[in-house]
Amino acid sequence: MNSNVCGLNFINCISVFCILGIILEYKQGGSIKTKSIDLLDLTSDTDPEELVVEIQHSEPLITQSRVEQVKELIHRLQQKQAHNRSFFLQQVHVHLLPLTNVGFNKSGSRFITGSYDRRCRVWDTSSGQQLLSLEGHTNIVAAVAFNIPYGDKIATGSFDRTCKLWCAQTGSCLHTLRGHLAEIRCLAFNPQSTLVATGSTDASAKLWNVKRGKEVATLKGHSAEILSLCFNSVGSQLVTGVATFIITIREISNAQFNWDCSLIVSGSLDNTCKLWEAVSGRCVATLAAHTEEVLDVCFDSTGQLVAIASADGTASVFNAATYECMARLEGHEGEISKICFSPQGNTILTASSDKTARLWDVQTGGCLQILTGHTLEIFSCAFNYEGDTIITGSADNTCQIWRCKDEA
Repeated sequence: MNSNVCGLNFINCISVFCILGIILEYKQGGSIKTKSIDLLDLTSDTDPEELVVEIQHSEPLITQSRVEQVKELIHRLQQKQAHNRSFFLQQVHVHLLPLTNVGFNKSGSRFITGSYDRRCRVWDTSSGQQLLSLEGHTNIVAAVAFNIPYGDKIATGSFDRTCKLWCAQTGSCLHTLRGHLAEIRCLAFNPQSTLVATGSTDASAKLWNVKRGKEVATLKGHSAEILSLCFNSVGSQLVTGVATFIITIREISNAQFNWDCSLIVSGSLDNTCKLWEAVSGRCVATLAAHTEEVLDVCFDSTGQLVAIASADGTASVFNAATYECMARLEGHEGEISKICFSPQGNTILTASSDKTARLWDVQTGGCLQILTGHTLEIFSCAFNYEGDTIITGSADNTCQIWRCKDEA
């Protein structure tokens, strides 16, 4: 039964696991609209009844008739947070040459792999079957991405100096974007999927119109190759990390915005990680916990934690507000090249040159599981949206799919 408050006709509540919160659907003036309620401080110890009362004070759409529904959504989010999952190897897929990158679409139903064999392959996550082989590049495919959240297009960046846009359903090439003078190392869609950004060893980044396949702008000013780039969550800013950049002493390995676009985290080959105010560009903290280069960094979905991966074979977790080191992840026998949080935020996934990927408890830093099976370095890994499937990409030419045992 729909409830009507101040002319707003309430329709539904939806829990969001990736960024802790609830989305409200309601009608206003004949149009269906949405409003989000962030629950960034939610923990397994939070009292759902007290939280609902607090939400009701600030959100008139949550009437008494909706209290039980909201409490159930909060309980589901808490269950997702508290549950450390165990994974098993389901599928192994092979390229002709080593992989460079992997990535899921928004729903996790498909994933893509890039390779030295000049191809990008599209796979069905459930069956493990190859759906498409995107061919046309004449050199290494170094960067791949779906246009999340839509998932109807794929971008590939290559050492042949071009970026290609593909139809994710048919595999047809929609546009070949030419203009860089050297290899393309990284790329990203904006959240609206109207632009794709490319970063190159020619020291420039370019913005391209996705629909027309035309260059919109060239971003110059760097003196060295661009190794990473990232749009903020609303698409209004783009951060680039380069081999020599004004905000660090040495090469930036990765850079990322937090969820509300207020902070940027950057990892550097000077062994440190830095936090920056996105508006002013002011460095607010230098996180120094490693003895060798920082190879990857990321925020959790709430923006409250930062994970750091290092060439010294360890990783660390910092509080983004207090800059305190919360946990050290120790156990890998080689450098850690990739790190990411699970969507629920309670688990961290790392990929290493020791041929393993590992799952870690965020709070304690304890190793929960070692994912073995690759025969050479693992340099790419990712969770799907629900956090129940993992993909790992390796220099052994294979991509492996890991399933949560609870979902099998």
